[in-house]
Amino acid sequence: MAVSFPKNKINVLLLEGVHDDAVEAFKNEGYNVSYSPDSLTEEDLCEKIKDVHIVGIRSKTKITQKVVDSADKLLAVGAFCIGTKQIDLDACKKKGIAVFNAPYSNTRSVVELAIGQIILLMRSTFVRSTELHNGIWKKTAAGAREVRGKVLGIIGYGNIGKQLSVLAEAMGMKVIFYDQLEKLALGNAEKRNSMKAVFNEADVVSLHVDDNPENKNLIGREEFAQMKDGVVFINLARGFVVDIPALVEAQNSGKVGGAAVDVYPVEPKSNDEPFLSELSGQPNTILTPHIGGSTMEAQKHIGNFVPVNIISYINTGSCFDAVNLPRIKLAPQKEGHRFLLIHENISGVVAEVNSILAKYEMNITGQFLKTDESVGYLISDVIKSYNEEILQELRAVKGKIKFRLLY
Repeated sequence: MAVSFPKNKINVLLLEGVHDDAVEAFKNEGYNVSYSPDSLTEEDLCEKIKDVHIVGIRSKTKITQKVVDSADKLLAVGAFCIGTKQIDLDACKKKGIAVFNAPYSNTRSVVELAIGQIILLMRSTFVRSTELHNGIWKKTAAGAREVRGKVLGIIGYGNIGKQLSVLAEAMGMKVIFYDQLEKLALGNAEKRNSMKAVFNEADVVSLHVDDNPENKNLIGREEFAQMKDGVVFINLARGFVVDIPALVEAQNSGKVGGAAVDVYPVEPKSNDEPFLSELSGQPNTILTPHIGGSTMEAQKHIGNFVPVNIISYINTGSCFDAVNLPRIKLAPQKEGHRFLLIHENISGVVAEVNSILAKYEMNITGQFLKTDESVGYLISDVIKSYNEEILQELRAVKGKIKFRLLY
């Protein structure tokens, strides 16, 4: 069965050095792929994206309203990372552009880094290493503690928080957690009813919250004051979640005995820019450049996960893992044709589409509709041959955002 949009006419732009597996996946599908190891400025991306159907980015490239306005052919955006804050999801939705990410692919990498940092900070290993680099031999057990028997407090018990819970418990730690949502505790982990309850009890506090704007400065002076003296503090979540001056004050007062930070309120846009932070030079403080999920294994997983979902969307219309459109999972259409309509969530759209199909005696073999508060996604499978008049009328349906014919 011929496809209505030849694959060799689908243009893919992959930026920021996404994994080679992603490049190969799109090429093997027959798409035209352009690749760059660098991010693009808004101005450059607006120019590059004009004839692009799929764009893949990581965290530095921004898909803004201006970029979306320039992308008349864009069907899908792939975020080869967990977060989508760099993408204007609402602008994409209003233009019928599906956005896909990789919410689970680097979970293990983040968890392993957290475990390593907890051990290094509890043992004061980073301090001893820094001393040796400066020619100071200081063999001592002072400030060095085992993690076994200590209490780990996890703020945010999602995919990462849960995996951390399991590994920490395997090392002999007692795990307590707080999450705004009701979450099933794994192993012997225990839920607490407030962050304060976690802070009062935990020897180690590790943050694993999402990028909800309401989490800005979630941890400040008041929260640090509630923690145990000498607490080990880990932030591998989001930079804006922690009030950095408050953290520095807590370190200087001895409230925080050790800290590991991987994310910052303001981060360099490239490896060529300097890193400036009040945390620089703080004792027993491990600073890493937003590498929590940056392992070869994680990037490979992401490089496979995101293209699979985008290719499925392009080839079948399925968008079950899209983050900004109503989620529908579809099997390929083996006979006949498939009409895909993303539309404003207003009344009468389905009736109008079915009226048009009935007018041309198009027998519907399957129809699927899913809506959210602002848009709807309607799929109609038919067998009878179509003509250009039918397509013109379907493209003119009230509230239409994007219409696509698959076969």
